[in-house]
Amino acid sequence: MKPFFILCAISCFIAVFRLPIEYYTFLRFFISIGALIVIYNTLRFKHYYVSILFLGILTLFNPIFPIYLYKKSIWIPLDVITGVLFLLLDFIEKTKQKKEEKKGQEKTQVQQTLPKMNTRDIIINPKKTKQD
Repeated sequence: MKPFFILCAISCFIAVFRLPIEYYTFLRFFISIGALIVIYNTLRFKHYYVSILFLGILTLFNPIFPIYLYKKSIWIPLDVITGVLFLLLDFIEKTKQKKEEKKGQEKTQVQQTLPKMNTRDIIINPKKTKQD
């Protein structure tokens, strides 16, 4: 999915230039598919704020009932913002993975640093336990 989102971002950045209308029609389909994938994944993981954001992108780039903003000066910032949002999806996922790895490492470090508690009552067992 990450390469697809990067392609969506690059296609949005290319849309800043003056291109034929066929490219913008292709862009609508391409970004709509990307937005649908993001909405599905974010709803599945219960990230509603991201899904609402990409629902707006889906509405704006909808190829079935297109929204025409006739001035190129309006579309340029929208294309750039959409491209940045698609690039941020990869960044957000990487930071979540790093946080999960840190939490796992902290738990193991805490378990290793706890000293053994010596008690007066020691049970002597001739069989070795699994912990030893």
